[in-house]
Parts: sequence; structure tokens; C-alpha cells
Amino acid sequence: MKIEILTIFPGYFQSPLAESLLGKGISAGLLEVTVTDLRQFSEDKHHKVDDEPYGGGPGMVLMVPVVAAAVESRRGDPPAWSVLLTPDGARLDQAMLSDLARRDRLLLFCGRYEGLDERSRELGLFDQEISLGDFVLPGGESAALAIVEGLSRLVPGVVSRAESVQRESFVAHRLDHPHYTRPREFRGLTVPEVLLSGDHARIERWRRAHALEATKRRRPDLLVLRPEEEGEDNG
Repeated sequence: MKIEILTIFPGYFQSPLAESLLGKGISAGLLEVTVTDLRQFSEDKHHKVDDEPYGGGPGMVLMVPVVAAAVESRRGDPPAWSVLLTPDGARLDQAMLSDLARRDRLLLFCGRYEGLDERSRELGLFDQEISLGDFVLPGGESAALAIVEGLSRLVPGVVSRAESVQRESFVAHRLDHPHYTRPREFRGLTVPEVLLSGDHARIERWRRAHALEATKRRRPDLLVLRPEEEGEDNG
């Protein structure tokens, strides 16, 4: 998978792209992430990319000539799937990440300031608009990084045990089950005995039941109850 990020702050990505599983995946050539400075597409001698909004009001607006030049020059042929990161977009979820993971090439455009000139949308420069949620950030950089991190886990080989990706939260409309490790007792709290039993069938039932319980308690909006989960063993 190849991902290109268009941003006015390329330095924002320098450290995260070199760290942890993401950095290892990039170093191993399992995915390619390029960060491009939006300012290089400005024809202004000072590399200006924004201007005051017509009609007045606070803030600045990204200029359509810059946006168009950047997206059109980097889309390539066949064109990459272009994504605008904006508070106006559809809320990111695991299903959306799975859809994006099927794309060979992605172009992520980081919105900034008060947004971008509406003609950028009218020109059809973007195939999709995505938001992290119903709140406003200074720009789309953190959203772009969240997408890259989420996608990296779906690229074969980045996560050494594929099972951990298949079982984690949101994949099956569930939160993940509780996890425990050493020590067996801490401040009077102990690891559930079932996890120490060695009975893998019973452990699996316990994990399914507690994943369902956690979802009901914390995120009931995710629930799509399956028949086999009625009366799961909590022991």
C-alpha cells in the first residue's frame, strides 16, 4: 500500500512514521508513506496557501488553486483514492479503515484553518471526506496519522500475529475482551481463574461473554447481537 499525505506541516509526521510497528512496517517495505509539503504548490513568492474569506469573518481559508494543483499533480495515473480530512466528513470507524485498506494508493489531504475554498469540492478533487469525530482540531494532521496507524495494522506482515488484528475491538461490532498478565495478584485484585485453567474452549467462551458485557456497558450503540451469544458462559 502507498499513502501520500499533503500537509503544510510535514515535520508533524517525522517521528510517528519512524516509531513502533508503523516504523517497522515502513522500513520493511510493507507500506510506503510519503509526506509532501502543500506550500510547494503555491505560486506566491512567499509560498502562501491561504487567504481571508470573502464576505468577512474570522480565520483563513485554503486557496483553491493551491489545493487543485496539489491534488491533481499527486493523484497519478491510475489515480489514487483522494481523501479530505475535515470535521465535515463521515466519522472514521473500523469498517471504513477496512475499505480504505483495499485501495492500492491513498492521497490524504490535511485540511487547515477555517477549511478550504468550497470550489475544491465542486471540482471533484476528493473521493471521500473523513473526520475523527464531532469535534474540531487545528488541522487534519492527527486524523491523517490516525488513518495511517489504523491502516498499517491491516497490512499483512506489519502485525506479526494476524489473529490479534482479527480479534481486536470493533472488528465484529464488539469491544475487545479484558486482558491480564503478571502478576497474578495485585493489591488484592486477582486474575480470573478461568484464564489460568488451560481449558481453551472455556477461555474462549469467557472472552466472548466478557467482550459482549464490556460492549453493553461501554458502547451499547455497537451491538449487533448474534444468536449464539445468548446465554454466554461468564464463568
